[in-house]
Amino acid sequence: MTKQEATDPSSGPAIPPASGTGILTAPTMARSSANMAAGTLASRVLGFVKGMILGVAVGGSPVASIFDAANNLPNIIYLLVAGGVFNAVLIPQIVKASKRPDRGADFISRILTLAVILLLAVTVLLTAAARPVMMLTTDFTEQKLSLVTAFAALLLPQIFFYGFYSLLGQVLNAHGTFAAYAWSPVVNNIIAIAGLVTFIAIAGSNAFSPHSVENWTSTQTLILAGSATLGIVLQSLVLLWPLKRLGLGLRPKFGWRGVGLKATGKIAAWTMGTMVIGNLTFLLIGYVATIATAAQTDEGNGTPIAGNFELSRATEVYILPHSVVALSIATVLFTRIARAAADKDDDGVRTFLSQGLRTIGVATVFGAVALLVLSGPFGMLFSGGNRQTALNIAITLAILAVGSPFLSANFMMNRVFYASENAKTPFIIQCLLIIFGVGTAVAAAFLPKDVIIFGLALSYTLGNILAVAVSHLFLRSRLGNYGTAGIFRSHLRFAGAAAAAGILGAAVLWALGGFDLNGFSWHSIVTAAVTLAVVGLVMAVTYLAVLKVFKVSELADFLDPLLARFRGRVPVRR
Repeated sequence: MTKQEATDPSSGPAIPPASGTGILTAPTMARSSANMAAGTLASRVLGFVKGMILGVAVGGSPVASIFDAANNLPNIIYLLVAGGVFNAVLIPQIVKASKRPDRGADFISRILTLAVILLLAVTVLLTAAARPVMMLTTDFTEQKLSLVTAFAALLLPQIFFYGFYSLLGQVLNAHGTFAAYAWSPVVNNIIAIAGLVTFIAIAGSNAFSPHSVENWTSTQTLILAGSATLGIVLQSLVLLWPLKRLGLGLRPKFGWRGVGLKATGKIAAWTMGTMVIGNLTFLLIGYVATIATAAQTDEGNGTPIAGNFELSRATEVYILPHSVVALSIATVLFTRIARAAADKDDDGVRTFLSQGLRTIGVATVFGAVALLVLSGPFGMLFSGGNRQTALNIAITLAILAVGSPFLSANFMMNRVFYASENAKTPFIIQCLLIIFGVGTAVAAAFLPKDVIIFGLALSYTLGNILAVAVSHLFLRSRLGNYGTAGIFRSHLRFAGAAAAAGILGAAVLWALGGFDLNGFSWHSIVTAAVTLAVVGLVMAVTYLAVLKVFKVSELADFLDPLLARFRGRVPVRR
């Protein structure tokens, strides 16, 4: 479970003058992907810093997992009630509306008005019912329930601002302005970091001033949860400026007859169903994770049991290759796939899908191996210096890493259905996967409490692998052969190069004491960071070198937009 972090304010018109409809040419797509990847990377780097400071603030304390149980909930609920509708359904509708004489202004104004009203109603209702909501979604009782409820009362308002952020972002994306969506989470992370630093200055770090449910104060709750929500609020509000620059003249508009919302509603209903059943699984996983967390707090500070905190930190790291690379490429390609689908150009859809899967794989396959090798140093980085917490994060991350490429591939594959305004097929796919997800989550609940989190991580990984297999069957039926043999061969080359990098990286890690809890890599956050830098660099250089030897063409497809952007910023001597 992880917070949704998606993806320039342009210096000129947001809609390319050549077309007036926001059509992306290949160079424009490359620049947009690079801009999004840069913004998402900046956000993720700051997210890493935030995670490290959070570990210093409360890592190793019982409060850490209680806070995470409440902090994950707003994003899950947002995805449950509206996330898929906003992210997957609206872009094709807005793209179609943008071809109208008013560039879709009337349609967008009305859809935004309706969505804001619904989001506000849901947010107010759930925030008012914070305690019953937490009773349903956690295994906590008494003091733990009171504390998680206090956190939730300050965190649940995020639901509205997640939705507002996503709505504005989809309008910008549909009109060819991508980077603002990627860079706005930077604001969120800066605010959250400032809040954590303030927390440590006032309440102290857990290492020097151990925090517990018994000694926790309302001031600490306000700083920790309040700053988290403030970051989400500002993340959404900063998108108002690039939205204004589109020149659409958007304003609140009521009355939704005759503007095409009926067709949108049919698609949204299927998408809503998909998100509901999918995220009900995540709510179940969150509940099962609190069983481990409850045992952790019962047995006191320093317990070896992994809980919500360890699962969240591992998930934040495991999602990195997906959010920095796959999400950026898929979001840009989605617009092109949507246009090809609207033109009934199946060859174009197949081409863009194959291109996306192969380009994404360059990064995600290497990312999986790198996360597996470096899981220990990553765990130490977010543990606040507590080695047992670091080990629990490392084990969870190592299990999750295996499924990382499959997560990104499935995301890209499902965009094809939504681009074709076919939300029914993803619903059917999700129904098939839900049986597996619920079954494995329930099975994890019956494991010994000290391995429940590891069981949930395995459920994630197996679910990601199964999702690709199922989505492939439906795509094959819809599109025919979309180049799967070539995609498979490319991924084999990526895997061979990543394996070579992993073997060399593991050797360097061993030399730095990475396989011994008393070794250099486990001494402190600083030594873990040094290990990550050294081993990560060795692995990256090795991977790139082997890909060059293998003459992997996808490497150029992946690197050229980034290198072109870099060269464009470096003065050329003449």
